[in-house]
Amino acid sequence: MALKSRNQRRADFNMSSLTDIIFLLLIFFLLTSTLVAPNAIPMLLPNSNTQAQASETLAVSIDRNLNFFVNTREVAEENLEAVLTANLEGRKDEGIVLYADKTVPIDEVVKVLNIANNLKIKVVLATTPEKK
Repeated sequence: MALKSRNQRRADFNMSSLTDIIFLLLIFFLLTSTLVAPNAIPMLLPNSNTQAQASETLAVSIDRNLNFFVNTREVAEENLEAVLTANLEGRKDEGIVLYADKTVPIDEVVKVLNIANNLKIKVVLATTPEKK
């Protein structure tokens, strides 16, 4: 006749508290990921098959209505050179990233390239990866 011991430990693990924590972490990451907007100006970028990533640089954007933006601040075309000079003062080795909508005429892109060339600033053209 075998007797059971009353002091036997159970090897169970309560998963309900662990699933609560995982659920809260999931909600946290979903909410914080929607708050990150790398470029808040909506535009269609041209496609490219290269993967060059720009470090922390100044963003110059041209939207489909031919409005110029430095980061997210709208700038008149005449004032673009002065604004770039002021923002990149002492940091000319960093360069700028040019975001131009697909519908923007190449003349407008060349204007920004000429301004950057006059200021001796490196320019990287932002594109979206090609879909394969």
